[in-house]
Amino acid sequence: MSFTASETAADPVALRRQSMQHQPISGRPVADLLPAGLSMGMVTLKSDNVARLRAYYEQALGLVALAEDGPHVVLGRSGVPLVGIEEARGLKLPTEGEAGLYHVAILFEEAADLAATVYSAVRLDPTRFVGSSDHLVSEAFYFQDPDNNGIELYVDRPRDQWQWGSDRQVAMTTIYLPWDRYLDTHLTEEAVNRLTTAPAAVGHVHLQVGDVLEAEDFYIRELGFEKTTALGTMALFVSAGGYHHHMAMNTWNSTGVGPRRNTLGLGSVEITLPQGEGLGSAEDRLKSAGRAVQRTGRGLEVRDPWNTLLVLSEAEVPAGVGTDAGPSAEAAPETKEDTPRVN
Repeated sequence: MSFTASETAADPVALRRQSMQHQPISGRPVADLLPAGLSMGMVTLKSDNVARLRAYYEQALGLVALAEDGPHVVLGRSGVPLVGIEEARGLKLPTEGEAGLYHVAILFEEAADLAATVYSAVRLDPTRFVGSSDHLVSEAFYFQDPDNNGIELYVDRPRDQWQWGSDRQVAMTTIYLPWDRYLDTHLTEEAVNRLTTAPAAVGHVHLQVGDVLEAEDFYIRELGFEKTTALGTMALFVSAGGYHHHMAMNTWNSTGVGPRRNTLGLGSVEITLPQGEGLGSAEDRLKSAGRAVQRTGRGLEVRDPWNTLLVLSEAEVPAGVGTDAGPSAEAAPETKEDTPRVN
């Protein structure tokens, strides 16, 4: 059993959308790329204790049930699905070094709404808070849910503050962000009161893989994302439309691992394309590369080299939180950054 965004988000929230006018940052033909209006969709998790996991996302992050089918549930904000939880009995948790989910990143429109969610999560269970960082393009806070799935809560800086180098890579780094000072600055009573209704979206999904070069071949050449930055052979960040990253892959804990086992944890990652833009081209590229693709009621399904299920579908208006449009990557100022690790 599975859910799709189209089944649960009948009335998408009117939010600032990512600009669809950004030029390709790689210089590749637009026909070879996923469309600029792409957004990340719901991430589905498999759990052997749905009630416990659901309670955490509801009580810590202020998510609400948008659809239910027996023990399975879709949780989100303002009609936008963010996390699906499916019951999976008899499976084991993945080990730290297996391929799979590194974290699902939930993007907020306003700093006050991010602060309110961080406050709620820390107050419920401070032991699940694992860190906070300024990444230049964003400010982020990190948690682990009761099944040890990684969660990032973040807000973007405006696009015109992102810095792009002559190598067409965006500057990102990891700078310590004092969580208590952030809350002192941004937390408001109004934001706390609108915890369950303030808009949010899946901004990006970060995966553990076995080989970054192989990930680059699949996610860029075959699927159609563009590289936005890389950390040598340890991490890769990719996007559509000049976003800092819609997906990322790293080998920090998983160098050389093969395809995932059927475990608890990550079930699938949904990617939403604008209606009539790019789905057929993506299917053609994947088939030409020898990938097994399947059209289902959910959309176009394909597995990456590590057996992670991706589901590409179309929607009239991609559901999600965007940022004000700034200059295209090619016109942005040059910068140089030495960065050991970006989450």
